[in-house]
Amino acid sequence: MTVIPQREPVTGILRAMAVDPAVCGELVHAARIRSPAVARLAEAENRRHVSALVTAAGQWFATLDRVEEQSFAAALLLGADRAGQSVPVTAVLRGVQAALTRAVEITVDRSRAAGVPDSLVLSAVLLLKEYGDAVERHVVHGYRTAEQRVPPTAGGVRAGVLRQLLGSGPPPSAEELTRAGIRPDRVGHCLVTEATGPARSQLLAPRSASPCGDFALVEGRLVGLCPRPPRAEEIPAGSLVVVSPAVPLDALRPVHRLCARALDIGARRAWRGVYELTDFAAEIALSDQPLLGTYLTRALLGSLDPSDDFHRQLALTALTFLDHGRRLDQTAATLFTHPNTVRYRLGRLQQITGESLTEPHHDGRPGPLATLHWWWALTTWLHPHPDTR
Repeated sequence: MTVIPQREPVTGILRAMAVDPAVCGELVHAARIRSPAVARLAEAENRRHVSALVTAAGQWFATLDRVEEQSFAAALLLGADRAGQSVPVTAVLRGVQAALTRAVEITVDRSRAAGVPDSLVLSAVLLLKEYGDAVERHVVHGYRTAEQRVPPTAGGVRAGVLRQLLGSGPPPSAEELTRAGIRPDRVGHCLVTEATGPARSQLLAPRSASPCGDFALVEGRLVGLCPRPPRAEEIPAGSLVVVSPAVPLDALRPVHRLCARALDIGARRAWRGVYELTDFAAEIALSDQPLLGTYLTRALLGSLDPSDDFHRQLALTALTFLDHGRRLDQTAATLFTHPNTVRYRLGRLQQITGESLTEPHHDGRPGPLATLHWWWALTTWLHPHPDTR
């Protein structure tokens, strides 16, 4: 690879940005704010494409002397994926433009902080604008190419009807369902997973043991309609799957939305395996009130410093203590420590906050409510909602 020396500092900055989770998060946030259709996609789906685009930017920037050889495969794939997910191309471009704009801003800030001369910074901005224009053209090309592919198979027709059934537009009629081979009176479990790449292919591959007859990509997630919940051995290792109770087709749309929300919560916790939708009941209900959760966090944990690793250790210990029914032995086993260490940390948390996890609340609030408030506050403190940061 030929690297032009004058561009090398900015190239290094772009490469560092591509592997920086905080930068990826900022670009995803910018895209989701600018485009509501993109915001409905799984966050992991957004992150995957953003990381690929920033990586490609660094490669492109480093070898402009061979620009005709550069691959915009990440942009083509982004366009094709969004077409398959029925996201309007205008919404896709709004998200892409917002992410690219934020990427340029971060590049400028980091270049100046690294002492890169303003002349080179200006040159980098102009070149990144050229890269952004090329990305947009390739996204559109990938999108249009995917739209013009050969007519779908019978399975593809069912997937299209399933997307229509789960989407925001008018649901398919009984005649459309029947023509696609889906009985209008069908009852099934909604399965939603973040699986991508080989894991997605494994789920889609025909298998006699598979619990799902119909799959579709909906807003970046793989969604299935299953006659029974899957067993752990039936899903790819390392995948997260959320499955609903059995519901009729006319109740599938709101249940799918709940499953998608549960999947996002589980992904943020880095959970893996098969979970029932009801496992996320409390998290989903409480996530509807992020501001109230923030106020509760300030009331109970206002003395904790999020930047202090010891304080984070105390909060994590307390949350694990509640998650294990206030059992010191189970908490210690989960945290790979001694029960006395757990007891010490809970005591230090009480000293810092003035509140106790192990004694009745001073205002006489019933135990279950006090526990709920503590759990809500600790969860919010450790995993703040994006809208309240």
